[in-house]
Amino acid sequence: MKKKVSSFHSIKRDALLYLLLLLPLAYIIIFKYAPIYGVLMAFQDYNIFEGISGSKWVGLDVFNFIFHQNSFYRALKNTLALNFLDLVAGFPAPIILAILLNELRYVRLKKLTQTVLYLPHFLSWVIIGGMVYLMFSSGGMANSVLSSLGLGNIEFLSQKTNWLIMYVGVGVWQSVGWGTILYLASIVGINKDLYEASDIDGCSRLRKIWHITLPGIKPTIIMLLILQIGRMISIGFDRPFVMGNSLVSEYSDVISTYVYRIGIGSGDFSQATAVGLFQSIVGLVFLVAANFIAKKIGEQGIW
Repeated sequence: MKKKVSSFHSIKRDALLYLLLLLPLAYIIIFKYAPIYGVLMAFQDYNIFEGISGSKWVGLDVFNFIFHQNSFYRALKNTLALNFLDLVAGFPAPIILAILLNELRYVRLKKLTQTVLYLPHFLSWVIIGGMVYLMFSSGGMANSVLSSLGLGNIEFLSQKTNWLIMYVGVGVWQSVGWGTILYLASIVGINKDLYEASDIDGCSRLRKIWHITLPGIKPTIIMLLILQIGRMISIGFDRPFVMGNSLVSEYSDVISTYVYRIGIGSGDFSQATAVGLFQSIVGLVFLVAANFIAKKIGEQGIW
């Protein structure tokens, strides 16, 4: 009885805080949990006029059909390949940048640099895609400069290997500044006494980075790496759609554009839902596996 009174008193005391909690809770229920009901479309011959309750149940026939489509496997392969390239090139970039920013001694220069590096994150991929096209298309600024130097044109956006380099490079440029925030916050939390002790021992900056800074942010690196691996099967729609074109569709067609093409373009919502469900399940498997491996080798996982 005393425990119930205590709980009631706690709720009454913090009533405003619980009231503030209602809005994000409602958001999660409405936009995260309620749409799970729509997963049923993956097991139906969904008819938009009859709805989920009236559509014919077909079991795993939709998945069987998808897994026999070459276009699906191409989209899956491209998704994994592009995410792997992003992981290799993009994951270390914010770590290196955060360490470099931390080593800057001029506070004004440090703040100015951070602001400039953060800005691309706030640009939409439509704007970034337009900028990339104006600068790197056949008649763009980059090729105009190369032509004036007598070096000839380079097909940045229509030659497959060049497009891959552009795709990864632009992605790193867009996200690297924003990605430094967590690492800089982790660096700030490192005990300053360790740096003072290293100064007394005569350690160089590189030794401080290797023996103090990197071990200090190691838990953050592991956690973000696990989350990144969990997203290996997922890819945003806007970046490959905006930067892709028919000449490089062999590389730019990914799961998100595949779902858009069959779901919105062809009106086959059952296939689109089935692909999305497959994507979520495989992503969950990757996440659990990465967390399990991290804990097995003695690192701290995300749960």
